[in-house]
This record gives sequence, structure tokens and C-alpha cells, in this order.
Amino acid sequence: METNSCRNAGTSNIISLSISLFHDKGLSHCKERGRYQLLCRLCRVIFNTLFGLSVNFWMAIITRFLLGSLNGLIGPIKAYAAEIFREEYQALGMSTISTAWGIGLIIGPALGGFLAQPAEKYPSIFAKDSIFGRFPYFLPCLIISLFSLVVAIASFWLPETLHIHESSVPPQDSYEALEAAPDTKEGNESAPKENLFKNWPLMSSIILYCVFSLHDMAYNEIFSLWAVSPRKFGGLSYSTADVGEVLSISGFGLLVFQLTLYPLVERYVGPIIAARVAGVLSIPLLTSYPYIAMLSGIALSLAINFASVMKNALSISIITGLFILQNKAVNQRQRGAANGIAMTAMSIFKALGPAGGGALFSWAQKRLDASILPGDQVVFFVLNVIEAIGVLMTFKPFLVETQNT
Repeated sequence: METNSCRNAGTSNIISLSISLFHDKGLSHCKERGRYQLLCRLCRVIFNTLFGLSVNFWMAIITRFLLGSLNGLIGPIKAYAAEIFREEYQALGMSTISTAWGIGLIIGPALGGFLAQPAEKYPSIFAKDSIFGRFPYFLPCLIISLFSLVVAIASFWLPETLHIHESSVPPQDSYEALEAAPDTKEGNESAPKENLFKNWPLMSSIILYCVFSLHDMAYNEIFSLWAVSPRKFGGLSYSTADVGEVLSISGFGLLVFQLTLYPLVERYVGPIIAARVAGVLSIPLLTSYPYIAMLSGIALSLAINFASVMKNALSISIITGLFILQNKAVNQRQRGAANGIAMTAMSIFKALGPAGGGALFSWAQKRLDASILPGDQVVFFVLNVIEAIGVLMTFKPFLVETQNT
């Protein structure tokens, strides 16, 4: 039963994440970028609600497919942030995106853990014959859809940042940051566009982004499975509510770290050193997880919450640094396309991460008595191998940072 659950978890995630491949990189730098984002958010509201009302497996797959394939938001948002933040605030701008992304990956499962199956968890509030009893996963989907609807309405007034004007027409709705930006390289529409696939600083940062995305998605999949698995299998025997509590604390810690500490760190050491150090520190941290499972009581609670906050903060530091490198590697008019390429490539690895993580965790349960790396030790060892490969790739000549001229 445990093995099948892990395998099914990985399989369902590879389907739901592979849909990101349909995101059109061209839309992220089109003239109507704001309207495109509005459309994506409205699609999220509709199909996320239908996902919660799924009556069978195939309805869930189809609605999740449509939800992902019509939700190409990250590329345009990254390009948008790069345009409205001045050069000295690029770290803060990129950290807001990676923080939102990371908190979503953390708070999402936490929200699901608290709100899923409400008729069983909160029978005094939700009756078993109500819609929330008949559709046990509708409540978290409904909450997310309502939040997305509010954001969609607010985004209707989101100004455009990429303007295409004739030389005789003055720009409108411009930001001070854009007005202050140099217009030689950034704004010259007639200048020939560089082939992005021949831009090695960009491509190297995208490849590295894919490696760390594979690691992060595998970790997120494994952490939840490991936390709820019984003690006899090396897990924590946590309930879904316990896991949700840990992830909520991690989300708050991540928010504080990214908005206060990371911009200072990046300013002093740069995005590459920050990412490299974060990767190195992640290795001993992950190695400690099997030993954390040997604790109990308040010691276990303190240790797992500290480890989770640290791991997510280190992971987001890496991703934020790579966001900065990607946007520095191209001019303004190519940022949308560059971010689209990055998101498409990353989607492949993010699809493989949960599937591989689930399969790896299932395999580890069969070798609890192995003489070398028994049980969950082999799981965190494999994660460390991927992390180490990523760290090695942060050195020259592989990773090269574009120097501003």
C-alpha cells in the first residue's frame, strides 16, 4: 500500500507538471502582457474549481492539464519584475518572485493538509452530506480559486511595462525605473536580436536552474512522504495537519529571510557566491534528516522545523540568484523570451522531480535492512548527489556571469 501510494504520487505529479511545457515563451514579452496575465488567472479560477469537483480520476487529470497549460504566468512575471526594479534593487525584485513561488510550494501543501476532507476533520462545521463531504478536496480548491479571482480583478489595473511606440509618440504609464534605465541596449528595437541559444551566460544559468529545480521538486515530494510515513520505515509518523504546520512555519521563515536577509547577502557577495554557498550548506543539512527522525517530542519538533526553514531558505537563495543571472544575460526586449525558455526547460525537470522522488522513496522502503545506506538514508544521499552536481556547475568555465557595461 505504501509503495503504491508513493508511486501514484510521483505519477500524478509528472502529469500535472508536464503541462507547463505548453507555455508560449513569446507571450511573456508581447505587447498585451497584462491582458495575457489576466486571462491566465481567470483560467486558473475556472479549472482549479473544476479540479476540486472532479468525480473521477480522468476528470481530475483533464482539469489539471487545462489548469497548467493555460497558466503561463511565471515568465511574464519575471520579465515584469526585472523591468520595474532598478539595477540596485534587482535582488529584491527577483527575491519577491522566488519567495512567492517558494511560499506557494510550501503553503500549498500546508493549506491542503488543513482544509482537505473537512467533513471528517471538522464534522461540527461541515456535514458529510454537504458538497464538502461529497467532494473532500473541494474546499482547498475553492479557497485558492477565490484568492486567484481577487488577484485577477486586481491585475486588471496592472500597467504595462514593455512599450512599443513610434519615435514620435511619447511613452505613457512609464515607471521611473524604466525612464532611468539606459536606452541604448535596452530600448533599441531596430538592433538585431541575439540568438538566445548561443548566449552561454543565459543557457548555463538555465541548465543550472533545471538541475536545482529537479532537486527541489524531488525534495518537496519526498519530504511530505517521509514525514507521514511510519517510524518503522524511518519516517516521522506525522499527520497531514502536522506536516501542514511544519510547512506553514517554513513559509513564514522563508518570507522573512528573502525580504530582509537575501538582498543584503546578494549585494555583498553576488548571486553566484550566494547560490554556491547555499548549495554547499544544503548537503550536510540533508544528511541530518535520517537522524532527526530518531528524535521525539519537543526535540523532534524543533529540529524538523529548523531544518525545514533552513532548507527552503537555502533553496530559494539558489533560485533567486539564477533568476538574477538570467535577466542580466539579456536585454530588456529579450527577457520575456529568455524567461519563457527557462520556464519550459525547467518544467521538464520539475515534472521528473516528483515522479523520481516518489519512485526513489518507494524503492528505499524495500531496503530497510541494507548494509549500505539503508532505508531513507539512500533517499537523502541521492538528493545530495544532485545538489553536489549543481554546486560544481556554479564554477567557471560552466557558469559565467554577464558583466554590465
